[in-house]
Amino acid sequence: MRRVLNYILFIALGLSLCSQAEAKTKKKKKTTTDQSVAVTEPTTDANGRPIVRAASVYVIEAKTGQVLFQKNAGEHRPPASTQKLLTALIIAEAGNLDEQVTVERSDTEVEPVKLGFKSGESYTRRELLEVLLVHSTNDVARCLARDNAGSVEAFAAKMNRKAAELGMMESHFINPNGLPAPGQYSTARDMSKIAQAAYGNRAIRGIVATKSLAFRYADGHVNRFENTNHILKSYAYCNGMKTGYTDAAGKCLIASGTFAGRDVIAVLLGDKTHTIWRDATHLLAWGLAI
Repeated sequence: MRRVLNYILFIALGLSLCSQAEAKTKKKKKTTTDQSVAVTEPTTDANGRPIVRAASVYVIEAKTGQVLFQKNAGEHRPPASTQKLLTALIIAEAGNLDEQVTVERSDTEVEPVKLGFKSGESYTRRELLEVLLVHSTNDVARCLARDNAGSVEAFAAKMNRKAAELGMMESHFINPNGLPAPGQYSTARDMSKIAQAAYGNRAIRGIVATKSLAFRYADGHVNRFENTNHILKSYAYCNGMKTGYTDAAGKCLIASGTFAGRDVIAVLLGDKTHTIWRDATHLLAWGLAI
């Protein structure tokens, strides 16, 4: 019996040692693979300039407009919800943000991202502006546009006049929310002009830096919305601005950052879901010289 028990213990010990060896081999292989990925995916080129995967990129110094980096900056592309910065800028500059706006049925007839307010409810322009920029709500964009100009079409005309005023020569807007529309396009260079103007607006500057927003509906219930700009929570020097996505546009992001008195804005259009945050973070860090 003792010999049998010794034999069983010997076999068990052997299996245990094999398992440990196999685990060490897997760990070593994983480490080697991770190191290989790090080596084959550098964040800067031989000249120290960022390597980014977005189709179009434009990085400026926010205070002066000095161009720091560009890639296909004049390429026409759909900007998706990043153009809500232009909508917000027009609303903010019009003032009277604490006045009430009554929701109409036409405001609610839009998809996919919605606040879910109802016809007849009332909110201040400031409340709507906040949830527009933090949660990127398409119905709120329509509501603010209609309230400001009388209709979405009339507001689009205002958007194009404002774009021309900002020196945007390669853009045309059809709606206030960035949903796909024939003939609606911009460029990374042009979107930086909107971003720079919005960055200089105190009301917008405060809203786009908001990480989480508690929104109170007309019936009293409250929803908490996390900012769609994930970099606000992952990168300490980020202080805004606006995300965007459609199938046609891909992942889009206008990101701003500040450090040691330097302010940088990075525009990325046509990126991928798994690289947009990394690309934008690298661009901000590079632009801020951190």
